[in-house]
Amino acid sequence: MKFPINPHIREVGFPPISEVWEWVAARRHPQDRPLVDLCQAVPSYPPAPALVEHLRTRLDEPATYRYSPDEGLPEVREGLCAYYRRRYGAVMLPRNLCLTIGASQAFWLALVTLCRPGDEVVVVVPYYFDHVMALDMLGIRAVFVPFDEERGGVPEVRALASRINSRTRALLLVTPSNPTGVVTPPEVLAEIFHLAQKNDVALILDETYGEFIAGGARPHELFTDPAWEDHFIHITSFGKTFALTGLRAGVLAASPDFLHHALKAQDTMAVCAPRLTQQAILHGVEHLGDWVAANRARMQRRHDLFVEQFRAPGNPFRLVASGSFFAWVRHPFPGHTGRQVARLLLEEAGVLTLGGEIFGPGLTPYLRIALGNVSEDGIGEAVRRFREFVV
Repeated sequence: MKFPINPHIREVGFPPISEVWEWVAARRHPQDRPLVDLCQAVPSYPPAPALVEHLRTRLDEPATYRYSPDEGLPEVREGLCAYYRRRYGAVMLPRNLCLTIGASQAFWLALVTLCRPGDEVVVVVPYYFDHVMALDMLGIRAVFVPFDEERGGVPEVRALASRINSRTRALLLVTPSNPTGVVTPPEVLAEIFHLAQKNDVALILDETYGEFIAGGARPHELFTDPAWEDHFIHITSFGKTFALTGLRAGVLAASPDFLHHALKAQDTMAVCAPRLTQQAILHGVEHLGDWVAANRARMQRRHDLFVEQFRAPGNPFRLVASGSFFAWVRHPFPGHTGRQVARLLLEEAGVLTLGGEIFGPGLTPYLRIALGNVSEDGIGEAVRRFREFVV
């Protein structure tokens, strides 16, 4: 190669999901053990038939294939305001919202609007790997709050506070956590938000799996603070909620002034989210509440069955934390990294997982298990393979 590569990008690791699918392609004897996919956290079920039919009716409309305003269609943002009022008790206005190409693009918009190279973001570990990949590419320093197994992955506010300095621009948190599944309690989120306010930094909260909290409980009350816009940046995705991961259905919520500047990046990065995706979101938030609740219950049953069987005596792997889509597991092989154990699980047991070190420093004893692709009927087989696995 004759031309240079940006050193920030050169130093970033290859996307973990892409890497493990390369492992799958290179399996020596795939016919011996059918693959059990506990890797990618996507719903195994299709979108609601009514949503599919709704989108089909849009395909003949010429407007479907045109740009929308950079921030999204007005009627979609109006519909989302009503959703935020129902879900969070939020006083939300359309000017607080920008439709994005997935939650990942929403995160990039937030970063490039908020931070300069050399700034710092305090990151709760385990983190979602794409977030830190983005920070590294942009020359923004991630300052880690280590995983505390005794707390089950719930962030400790004093630990976050101890890492704030004059270069800190934001506190970054994902709830429910990807990779552990742990839901940060509303009272802890309130403390972290007050910490952000006190130190005049932003709280960036990613709630991509927020509709999968058991019972549909309200995740927090942060939007009810009249001054939420001053220190809160909210990211979510309806890709998992409505089983639309391929349509990239993200949302960024922030102050109108913040979004005014974020739209400069939006226009150069993506212009706008696809109209069809925006229409899918609007139909979903207006009509699919019962469908979402049924799938939330489905995922909770799947999770509870997995936990019950995984924790039964005789399993050398230990469940550390879990919630709806995820289980965070300690493997029993101290001489091996999580990545090594994940590779061996694939080769010897036909089970696809992710090694813990992908999600932060000091996490080699762990594996992430995603439950989106395994049916209730398949959970027994998946757990049996863990129980029988030896290095």
